[in-house]
Amino acid sequence: MKKWWLILGLTISFLSCDLSKYRLVKDYDFETRFEKSGLTETATYSEVIAYYQELADAYPSISLQEFGSTDSGYPLHLAIYNPDGDAETDLEKLREDHSILMVNNGIHPGESDGIDATMMLFRDLAGDSIASPKNVILATIPVYNIGGALNRNSTSRTNQNGPKEYGFRGNARNYDLNRDFIKADTRNAQSFYEIFHYLKPDVFIDNHVSNGADYQYTLTHLFTQHDKLGGNLGKYLDETLRPALEDSLKAKNWDITPYVNVFNEVPEKGFSQFMDSPRYSTGYTTLWNTLGMMVETHMLKPYDKRVQGTYELMKSMLQITGNQTSVIKDLREQARREYLTDRTYNLQFEVDRENPSIREFEGYEGEMISSEVTGQQRLKYDRSKPFTKEVEYYDNFKVSKQIEIPRAYIIPQGWWPVIDRLKMNEIKMKPLARDTTITVEVYKIEDFQTGKNAYEGHYLHSNTQVSKTTEDIRFRKGDFMISTFQDGARYLIETLEPEGVDSFFNWNFFDTVLQQKEGFSPYVFEDIAADLLQNNPDLKKEFEDKKRTDSEFAGNWYSQLDWLHKHSDHYEKAHLRYPVFRLPR
Repeated sequence: MKKWWLILGLTISFLSCDLSKYRLVKDYDFETRFEKSGLTETATYSEVIAYYQELADAYPSISLQEFGSTDSGYPLHLAIYNPDGDAETDLEKLREDHSILMVNNGIHPGESDGIDATMMLFRDLAGDSIASPKNVILATIPVYNIGGALNRNSTSRTNQNGPKEYGFRGNARNYDLNRDFIKADTRNAQSFYEIFHYLKPDVFIDNHVSNGADYQYTLTHLFTQHDKLGGNLGKYLDETLRPALEDSLKAKNWDITPYVNVFNEVPEKGFSQFMDSPRYSTGYTTLWNTLGMMVETHMLKPYDKRVQGTYELMKSMLQITGNQTSVIKDLREQARREYLTDRTYNLQFEVDRENPSIREFEGYEGEMISSEVTGQQRLKYDRSKPFTKEVEYYDNFKVSKQIEIPRAYIIPQGWWPVIDRLKMNEIKMKPLARDTTITVEVYKIEDFQTGKNAYEGHYLHSNTQVSKTTEDIRFRKGDFMISTFQDGARYLIETLEPEGVDSFFNWNFFDTVLQQKEGFSPYVFEDIAADLLQNNPDLKKEFEDKKRTDSEFAGNWYSQLDWLHKHSDHYEKAHLRYPVFRLPR
């Protein structure tokens, strides 16, 4: 009975649209597949695009544009709703007194709640069946992972409670697009860059579905980590924007909790906020001082509730953004100026275990019981035993690595895959006008760990450590000087500092420097090594001390020769030298 009341409510919402705002060229049917199916199905990719095209045909307040391409061969689409009534108006002009709220849908097309909810939201806004703040532009990528949406099935979301059919997580080349926002291996990500920098959104929402544990909530939120966002903007996100969204939803009887970041554990033991590093959508948008969040509906809840909850959340965020437009714009501008003048940058963070927040949490009792399948202990939730308890939520993070911001980076032109990605992100750079020698800071890669298993097309590095020296380096005409005094400063630092979690180094863009290209023949180098020791007393002392204190080294003749080779002029300078150079302030 409850479901049919929901259908009736949605139908009334649709029928209450102001039909006078149609371009009356033909009859339009703006009931979505979700509604027509009794709230059990999601639209196919072709149905979604056709729906937005019909909306754009019918309403001057909605436009639909194509951008770039994707790995599937299709372009990305961008739908824009302008409450002023003309979606074709120049965004630069609108940006002066409007906020821009961007919604990304279908990054994982099996998580289709946002796709259906946003279709209805655009329709209801354009038709005046719901209130629309007059100072917020709403923009959406209707389906980001087109290849995954075309790979439609009904089995790959093992635990999900509807819809009947849905798309697949991997894209046309089996990439998880929500790990691709820095490395940009896919055409999808490269086209996303184009859309994002065209919109320059103030607020960003990425719609998802998740599990992780069982609990009473349909809605959870995953805001970008406020300490990482930093400054007054991070404080605003944590103390004003997030509570405003929670309060708005609670007033509509849609309780929400932070994303429950646990695996095979009960949430009441406490859980930490998810750290959205730049590989993720909200981690990437943070680099441009955009207020970002993911919606994570609970996949065990009925599909109709998940879609309706996503709809209500976006509607609330639209109103909050409208009410807070001037504040958001001022704080973003303040953050932009700070990153132009700051001397240091917080590059790595860790959970502050001594400073948790206390939140009221509505869950279900869980216990470990014997598994009928494995005979081992398994987790079992009892939905007949709901509870409300206070839990520790670790949403505060502390800085674990801080670096000095250089005046500029210099990248030799041969590293074009990195240069191309910088250009895609509208990073300003100047080619050197002539060959020249410049005193720069040089990193040497001292240590790193590499994953044993493939991860999104890479064997990702982590825990990278570097040493730094100051040297005179000869650069060629056409090498690129990149000032950090620009809007993309955070993006530059996160990608070009090798110790950054999602740096280009850690994503394997510079792996060729990790392999030594020239070696030595021991029988030839023996005589060279003897001369080297005879002519360098300090080196000889260091060599003898190492043999005396390192028994493994003392017993390995090749290690000894290799050590001497690395301390000679014959050792290549490029080995382990990070090929992005820093111009100190």
